[in-house]
Amino acid sequence: MKKIVTLTSLIIIAFAGHLNAQFTQVELFSGLDKTDFTFYSSYPINEKNTLSIATLAFFQKFKKNENSSFDEVGVQPTLFWNINQHIAVGPSVYYNSFAGYAERLSARLILKNSRTLFVLIPTVAHSEQKDAGYAEVFSQFQFNSPINDKVSLWLNGQFLTVWDNFKTHSRSFQQLRAGVSFHGHQFGIGFDFDQYGHDPIEKSSFGLYYRKTL
Repeated sequence: MKKIVTLTSLIIIAFAGHLNAQFTQVELFSGLDKTDFTFYSSYPINEKNTLSIATLAFFQKFKKNENSSFDEVGVQPTLFWNINQHIAVGPSVYYNSFAGYAERLSARLILKNSRTLFVLIPTVAHSEQKDAGYAEVFSQFQFNSPINDKVSLWLNGQFLTVWDNFKTHSRSFQQLRAGVSFHGHQFGIGFDFDQYGHDPIEKSSFGLYYRKTL
């Protein structure tokens, strides 16, 4: 079953402390069922930081042969117009190794303070392969609790749902992470729950993750 699989959540992780700053982030999640590797970079393109370009590249590999149809590689550059510190809009072109190209337009709402983050991103898109539109809603919450100047605890969740033709379920996921950040190295445990297709096929994975901002 070849459905569009977006990892928008991995983009938003970076917004917690670096909304407009130039940075690069890598993340590895690996468990008994699958391995994900993600590269993300973002940089402003004007002095006022009202425009920025974000680029996501990722690789997902399931370990069992019967799940190989869900393996994928994706690339997505996005141009964001930051209206203010809370609201942004922007277009992107998304390429997926089995879903092909899609043009997307998203709005982004961010509410945050020093310890918490909430993100909501509704998206409308057009799939070139299916020659049809789809709707997507992504949300994230994140909480960190410093233990001392060098160590802090992190808890976050990412949630996505995608609907073909704006009415038929295509893809959803719920991702939970709990970890520790030490000297800029974040690591911990993660749970992924995935649903694919109109009559959802469910997958779940437990694993460890490591994240580093370069």
